[in-house]
Parts: sequence; structure tokens; C-alpha cells
Amino acid sequence: MSRLAQLAMNPKDGASREEIYLAVASLYRIQGTGLNERERQLMREILRRLTRDVEMAIRIALAQRLAEDTTAPHDLILLLVDDTIEVARPLILNSPLLSESDMLRLIANAGDDHQEAVAGRPNIGAPVTAELVKSNCESVLLALVRNATAKISNASYETLVSKSRAFARLQEPLVRRHDLPPQLATSMCEWVSDALKSYISTNYHLPQRRVDTALNEAAIVLNSEPPRPKDPPADSAQKLIDKLAASGQLKAGFLMRVLSQGQTDLFDLAFSRMLDMDLPLFRKVFYEEGARAVALGCRAAGIDRSVFSTVFNLSRQGRGRHITLSEQELADAEKVFIGFNRESAQDELRRIVPN
Repeated sequence: MSRLAQLAMNPKDGASREEIYLAVASLYRIQGTGLNERERQLMREILRRLTRDVEMAIRIALAQRLAEDTTAPHDLILLLVDDTIEVARPLILNSPLLSESDMLRLIANAGDDHQEAVAGRPNIGAPVTAELVKSNCESVLLALVRNATAKISNASYETLVSKSRAFARLQEPLVRRHDLPPQLATSMCEWVSDALKSYISTNYHLPQRRVDTALNEAAIVLNSEPPRPKDPPADSAQKLIDKLAASGQLKAGFLMRVLSQGQTDLFDLAFSRMLDMDLPLFRKVFYEEGARAVALGCRAAGIDRSVFSTVFNLSRQGRGRHITLSEQELADAEKVFIGFNRESAQDELRRIVPN
């Protein structure tokens, strides 16, 4: 085995790294159960080191060969799943050896492409879909709602319905799911197209008067005074933010999570702490000074430009506001992400004088 490792690092006798890679992978697949832990670890290390030098087509071919193999070593499958998405996709979608815990680990540690593949995997359970709906990547959410075999809980559906306000492409596949709770379908009549309203009324067996009632209730909410933020925040919220800040865990991911869950007051408190701004001043700048101020705040907090529109829309919706960004506002926000780093964005944000 040690000789095999030496050959992998220094091929001789005309043997290419691709040939060694396939030879080791085949040996691992065939004799995996008979190897001891040291041998398995050595084989994994050989494959890991060779990966960067082996053409992707070869790694994809291996992944496709193992995708439906019920006898392949589990850790070999995991090694390939952690490869690029082109290699990982056939295994994520089809391998019977990937467990629910493997899926949850992948969602927690991998990027949007891997998460999108998980979202399309047949028969994923409610714990997996509950983690996927936390994503703010539209393609991940679309893959999930289009996966007819995915098990989605009512709580997860509530999150998806809420996010369909900002992600219009979610609306049609969402209302066409047979297991969407009727009351949530009704609530979507507030913001979907007339065609989808008719579909909801017909296919969820809702009388037109019930749809009209839902629309009237929505109009009352839209025209009423938006809920006032809690000021000062609850002690429990303040303690949570203090604890996260002290442990270095107050990061952009936390902001996105609480915002997507509708916890706007906690979002404001955490965001103002990250920017080292007084809470009332933060709220005045963030909510009243337009899209550029929001972009500066996102840049300063390390929130990626790809979710700027989501932050803008969800933060406004949490305050009962529905504002459409103009092309000019989007262009101004783009300039912020291009022209400022985190420190200069924070400095610029502090220079804004609220009206």
C-alpha cells in the first residue's frame, strides 16, 4: 500500500496519474470492506491528492459509475461528493448510500450548487427541506419547490410562501404543489398574478368570496400603520446579540437567517451592533435613506451583493412596506459593492445625515 502511495506521487513506467487514480478507486470500491482503517485512510489520501491532477471527465465518469452502486465504500462516495458540482451531482441526486445526516452536513458546508443538487434529490425528508428553505439563493428554492417528491412541513411552507414575495419565480411552482396548505395558498393571493389567483381559487376549492376576503384583509394590512419596532429591544434579544458578539459568531449568516424568519427587530439589533451604530440611528439611515444606504450597510457587514435585493425587500416587508427598486437604484447599489470595501463602506454610511 505504501508503494502505491509512492507511485501516485511519482508515476513511473509510463503510468499516468489518471490511471493510478482509477486503479486506486477501483481497488477501494471492490475491496473496501476488507481494508483496515489505516489502508482506507491511505487510499482516501491518495485519491484526494490526485484529484487536482486528474481530468474532470474521469472523475465524473467514476461518480456516474458509483451513483447507483449500493456496495461502494461510503467514505469514497463522500470524497466525491465534496468534489466540484459536476462530479458531485450524479451522486447527490442518485446515490442510495447518502444518508440524511450526509445531506444536512452538505447543506451546512457546501455552496449553492451543491445545495441545489440536494434540493432536487428524490424523496428528501422534512429535516433536509427545513434546512434548504433557509437559503436565500433563488435557484436552490426553485429546485426544492419543483421537486414533487420532497417532504415539506407546514413551517417550511410558511417560509417559502413568505420568500415568494421577493422571488416571483417561486410563485407558480409553489401554488401548483399538491401539498401546499390551502390557507397559505390563499395568503399568496395578495401578491401573485391574476392567473395564479384564478388557479388558487379553482384548484384549492376556494370560493371567490374567500379570495376576495383575503385580498381585502391584505389591503387593510398594507394601508395600515406598519408595526413599530420595539425600542428598546427585549432583554432576551439584547443578551443573545451580546453573547454572539462576544463569541465572534455575530456574522452575516445570522443576519440573513433572522431576516428570512421575519425577526426584524432582532435583525435591526444585530445589524446595528455589527456596524457599531446606535440602534435608532441605524433604523433611520437603513430604512429612510434609500437603496444606497442599504447597500453600504450590506457591504460593511459582509453581505454578498447577490442577496442585496433580498435584504432590501425582506427588511421593508418586515416593516409593512412594499417598495420596488428602480434600475437606477440597483445600479447605485452595484457601484457600492464594486467601489467600497467593508471599512470604507462603514465610514461612508456614518457620513449619511438622516433627513
